[in-house]
Amino acid sequence: MDKKLTVLDRVTLPTPRFFRKVRTIGAALAAVGSILATAPVALPAVVVALGGYLVLAGSVAAAVSSVAVDPDTTPVQVDGRTAAEVREIVERGDAASL
Repeated sequence: MDKKLTVLDRVTLPTPRFFRKVRTIGAALAAVGSILATAPVALPAVVVALGGYLVLAGSVAAAVSSVAVDPDTTPVQVDGRTAAEVREIVERGDAASL
């Protein structure tokens, strides 16, 4: 794959199945970590620290796996626009029409 993809291309291209699972697991870890870190009851400091680490690890895993793309697919969105057409609309400043 010699073509450099922009962030918009990476967002519009489909995510492979493995990375969708990683994104879901990462979001779940971040949710559990935020519950532990902001619990209204007094928890030991180790549990609160563990919650912070879970939030960090889950959010990084979800963010990185969200921009993973399958290089063999053509960039077409649900409405029929290609990623190049969407990029042109955004560059024109007419993103409200998306």
